[in-house]
Amino acid sequence: MQRTPRDVAPAKPGPSGPAATAAPAATPQIQLIPASAGGALDAADEAVDLLLDSGRAPGDVLVITTGAQHPWAEHELSFGEAAYWAQHDAGDDVFYTDAAVASRAASRPVVVVAVNGGPASAAASALPLAHARAGALLIVCGDPQQINTVLGAGV
Repeated sequence: MQRTPRDVAPAKPGPSGPAATAAPAATPQIQLIPASAGGALDAADEAVDLLLDSGRAPGDVLVITTGAQHPWAEHELSFGEAAYWAQHDAGDDVFYTDAAVASRAASRPVVVVAVNGGPASAAASALPLAHARAGALLIVCGDPQQINTVLGAGV
């Protein structure tokens, strides 16, 4: 079965702060891909594949996980934190990170969140952060009820 993203709800504009530019940032479109916690990582990988197949540049995509890290992140971290974050800073490939350190990641046009477990607080903090980091599109893979509760309350 192929998953098809669906719109969640119009996102509310974020507050402006001292670093805000004169032109307000566009509010990213939000898409939800329903998936169990066990299937959220696979759904996120499928979403990334579709993005790349449709012509999106790999460096445009940031993937955040709330539970177990993506295997790519685990592999890259085996070479050390400095090499891992240097790949992020290069910005020429899809970058995978854990919700616990996602605040260190820069904004990208597309952010994909895999709500693949972890404590409830991980999704509650990762989703608003992902929304703030997404320039054009936020794709969230996970339990729709949990996601809508967090997005409805905090974004």
